[in-house]
Amino acid sequence: MKCKVLIVDDSKLARMAVIKALNALHPDWPRVEAGNADEALEHINQELPDIVLLDFNMPGRDGLTFATELRQRDPRIAVAVISANRQVEVIDRARAAGAAFLAKPLTEQALGDFFENALKQRQAAPS
Repeated sequence: MKCKVLIVDDSKLARMAVIKALNALHPDWPRVEAGNADEALEHINQELPDIVLLDFNMPGRDGLTFATELRQRDPRIAVAVISANRQVEVIDRARAAGAAFLAKPLTEQALGDFFENALKQRQAAPS
């Protein structure tokens, strides 16, 4: 199954690291990049992604706030919040928002595990 991925991070360098891991795992998956939640919404309003990878710290809405909005908009969207902030509170808030938590620096293994779980949930969800 091919999935459309939206990568949201205000750091171009961080987006490049995510893209590198994504390309190693699923080079055929289309991807779109955004620097913040508002830019991401522009893309989402044009075409709903299957997977959204969000930075935790962004200008405007943070990744946790935006993850909650995305899950309310469409619970089928698989969301992961990516952060170097590994405090239990942040991880718990990500999970409460219906998102996975992935630690920075992001590894291919962690991203691959997230994708595997996201695909399983997507296939099990009613359309």
